[in-house]
Amino acid sequence: MIAHDNAGNAGPARAWARPDAGARPWRVHLGGAWTIAEAGRLDRELARIDPPRPAEPIELDLAALEALDTSGAWLVHRFADRLRRGGAAVELVGVAESRRPLLDQVRRAHVDCDMEPDRPPRWVELTEGVGRWAVAIAAEAGALISFLGYIVVKLGVVLADPRRIRWTSVVHHMQYTGLNALPIVGLLGFLLGIVIAYQGAFQLRRFGAEMLVVNLVGVSVFRELGVLITAIIVAGRSGSAFTAQIGTMIVNQEVDAMRTIGLDPGEVLVVPRVLALILVMPLLAFFASMAGLFGGAAMGQFVLDMSFGNFLAQLQSAVNPAHFWIGMAKAPVFAFTIALVGCYQGFRVTGSAESVGHLTTRSVVVSLFLVILLDAAFSVVFAQVGFG
Repeated sequence: MIAHDNAGNAGPARAWARPDAGARPWRVHLGGAWTIAEAGRLDRELARIDPPRPAEPIELDLAALEALDTSGAWLVHRFADRLRRGGAAVELVGVAESRRPLLDQVRRAHVDCDMEPDRPPRWVELTEGVGRWAVAIAAEAGALISFLGYIVVKLGVVLADPRRIRWTSVVHHMQYTGLNALPIVGLLGFLLGIVIAYQGAFQLRRFGAEMLVVNLVGVSVFRELGVLITAIIVAGRSGSAFTAQIGTMIVNQEVDAMRTIGLDPGEVLVVPRVLALILVMPLLAFFASMAGLFGGAAMGQFVLDMSFGNFLAQLQSAVNPAHFWIGMAKAPVFAFTIALVGCYQGFRVTGSAESVGHLTTRSVVVSLFLVILLDAAFSVVFAQVGFG
């Protein structure tokens, strides 16, 4: 069969594929020009050809082919692979010697796009997942440490020349992170003292040691829980705000504008937030501790019938200044960590509102993780040096 183009030149006939249902074994005749120009139509035609008896041998007769290129050879092997997956033994017959090298080469390099790759064993997938997670954590830690070095340098430059400190921005952030946070910090500290006193009284009453509730409330609030609950609130409230504020500025290209006019974003955006949080965190922790003691005293009066004066007298004998200063020493470290993570995640925003929300959540999670980790490290260190 010969086709002619508009200029009258003869060319290969249109590609076709015709099944011969009466043949034994079942046979599909392939003919015409199996080239890239016919590949799309041929692929659709071959998808409609199904053997009547999938498990029996099948022959693909290529004797009528008039032209064959790499795309056509790939379609031939792709069609044969589909028939083989149905359980049939497929054989290519009528192949001209001039076309056999191309078919063999394509067969050796052939990868069926419709075949799902073999999934590795489950333990391999789990191991790979753990490895990817470990690499991502290491990269995140390295980037955070690099940002830490950058901020330490900026703090050193600013503190060496206090005239460079933007006091208006520092005072503004002190009001937002400190003064405005007093109600929620005080309320949670008060409720925490109530919970500790109530649960402690319930357990110690069985041993006749109700008075030790004061020891329990005083030591735990001053040494651990006062500063810890403050850090948790500040991380969720102020650390996330730092990320959202800086991230929004990046989305609006305000940070790029700062760099264009010669301002350092680290000095303008990060240093005031870090200084403000370091200054107000000890005050917030002290306020939370006092509120916790007041909650414990109130619960002691209701549950143990202990007057406020008796509570203070027992507190003086149970708590020494070391417990108070241990708690206060943690506050600036927690504050620096929260501000560092919040600002770092803000600078990682890539330019979309979705990125701002994702990294704001990540800021809170990472801050809380590092605060708990540092608190555990403080406990071990203080125990080793004799302040346990």
